[in-house]
Amino acid sequence: MTSNVADIDLEVGRRGDVSVLGLSSMPKNPLPVRCFTCFRQLAKIAPLIVNDGFCMFRTIGVWLLLLGVQSAAQDVSLLELTECRINAGPAFPGIKARCGTFVRPLDPTDPGPESLELNVAVVPALSLEPESDPFVPIAGGPGQASVSFYAAWAAAFERVRRDRDILLLDQRGTGDSAAMTCDVDDEIIQGQYSTEQTLRATRECLEALPFDPRFFTTSVAVTDLEALRAALGYGPLNLYGISYGSRVAQHFARRYPASTRTVIVDGVVPPQLALGPEIATESQLALDRVFDRCADDPNCGERFATIRQDFLDLRQRLALLPVTINMPNALTGRPEAVDFGSDQLGVAIRLLLYSSRTAALLPLLISEAADGNYAPLAAQFQMATATLMDSISMGMHNAVVCTEDTPFIVDANLDHDAIAASYLGPLQLEALQTICSVWPAGPIDDDFRVPLTTDIPFLLLSGDADPITPPRYASMAAVNLHNARLLTGPNQGHGLAIVGCVPRLISEFVAAMSLQDVDTTCVEDSFAMPFFLDFSGPAP
Repeated sequence: MTSNVADIDLEVGRRGDVSVLGLSSMPKNPLPVRCFTCFRQLAKIAPLIVNDGFCMFRTIGVWLLLLGVQSAAQDVSLLELTECRINAGPAFPGIKARCGTFVRPLDPTDPGPESLELNVAVVPALSLEPESDPFVPIAGGPGQASVSFYAAWAAAFERVRRDRDILLLDQRGTGDSAAMTCDVDDEIIQGQYSTEQTLRATRECLEALPFDPRFFTTSVAVTDLEALRAALGYGPLNLYGISYGSRVAQHFARRYPASTRTVIVDGVVPPQLALGPEIATESQLALDRVFDRCADDPNCGERFATIRQDFLDLRQRLALLPVTINMPNALTGRPEAVDFGSDQLGVAIRLLLYSSRTAALLPLLISEAADGNYAPLAAQFQMATATLMDSISMGMHNAVVCTEDTPFIVDANLDHDAIAASYLGPLQLEALQTICSVWPAGPIDDDFRVPLTTDIPFLLLSGDADPITPPRYASMAAVNLHNARLLTGPNQGHGLAIVGCVPRLISEFVAAMSLQDVDTTCVEDSFAMPFFLDFSGPAP
C-alpha cells in the first residue's frame, strides 16, 4: 500500500462512481480498506486574519458536500455524491472526500421560486464503525467559507475524525454556496477612502449581488444546517465555531437543542454584545500587552528599549507624511510603488496581533520602520489585505453585521476618547456605520441577543492576547451555561484549536461530553513564539 503525500486517499468497496444514498440497501458498516493522511504545515496567519468576527475595512466587503463512503449518516439521503478534493487554496494539498449540492429556498419561511445551491461536505471518519454524531466546524469572518477553514486547520481536528465524520456546510453566501461577493476598489482596500466613496462602493456592491442580501443572516443560516443534518440522517451535532462561527454555533444550540450534542466555541462572540465599538480599543490593549511582554523579556527589552515610543513616533510621522516604497510585491514579486501611511500601518499591526507567531515579529518590524526601513511592514500589509479579500464574502459579511450588530450600537455608550486614542482610531466604526446606513437588514430571531441558557456541554476557548475576542467575552457568553468549561491560553491570540495540547482536549471533550476528569493545565504551558531580535529569528 502506498500513500500520496498531497492527499488523503480512501480505498473503498465498490458502490459505483456516483452514489445516491437511500436508493439501495447498504450495509451498516461500509468497507473502507485503508486511509492514509498526510498534512502540510498549516497556514499560520491566513486563517486568523479572517476569523476575527469582523473585517478591518467595513468598506470592503469551502465546504462542498463531501459525503464519504465511510459516512456515519443513516441510509436515507437524496443527495447525489461524487468523489472530490477539497483544499485551503491552490498551493495547498487536497483532501479526498465525496461532494454534492444541497438546495435550499432563499427564504425558508416562505419558499418561492428562488433557491440557493449550498456546498456541503463530509470528510469520513477513520473508524470502521463511526459514531452517528458528526463534528461540524463553522468558520468565522463573517464571510469565510468552512471548506477553506477546515482544510487549513484539519490537523487540529484529526483526533476527532478517528471516530466521527467531519460535516461541513459552506454557510449561505460564502465559498461556493451562492457567494455574495463584491468587486472592491484598490483605494478602498488600502484605506484611502471618504464617506462618499464608501457609500458609492456599498451601493455598487448591493446592485451587483445575485440574491436579496436580507436572507443571509445567522438566524436564516442555522436553518440550513439543521435541514442538512436531517437530510443526511445524522444524530445530534458536535459543533465547533471560531470567532463569528461561535455566534452561529450558539444560536444553532438555541434553536435546535435536541440536535446539539456538544458545542466548542473558540474566540468567543457573546450573543449580547454588538461587535464593532470595541475592535479598536481591544486591539490597542493587545498591542500594549506586546510592548509590556517585550519590556519584561530581557533580550527583547534590551534590543527594543524604546519600542513603545518608537511606535507612537512612527504612527504620527506616517499620519503627517505617508511614504512611497519601491519594492517587490510580497505576493507576486513584481516591482511596484507602494503607498504606506498610518492607515496601512494600522492594518498591518492589527492583523499581526492575531497569532502569537506573528505578534513575535512586531517589535522588530516597528523598530525597522522607525529607522526608515518600511518595506517589511508594507509587505505584511500587502499579504494581509490580499488574503482578506480572497477569503471573505463581503456581501454576506455586510448582511450579518448590518442586521446583528450595527443596529444595536448605542452611541451614548461608546468610549469615543478611548477609540480616538487607539492606534486604529474611529476608522473601523465609522466605516461600519456608513455601510450599514444603506445596507438592508434581514431577519433576526427575537431572542438572538439573549445569553444562551442551556445544559448542553460547552467548551469555551480564549487566548489572553486575542485582539478581537478577549477572554472576558467567553465569560459573558457562559453566564447562563450550566455545563460549561472555560480555558484560556497565556500569550495566545485568536483561535486556540491549533495550539499545543488543545487538539487533544477537543477530542476528549467531544468523546466524553466533558473535561471533568481531564488535566487541562497543559494549556497554561502552551508554546508562545519568543520575540524576534533580528530577521534570523528569536534569541537562542
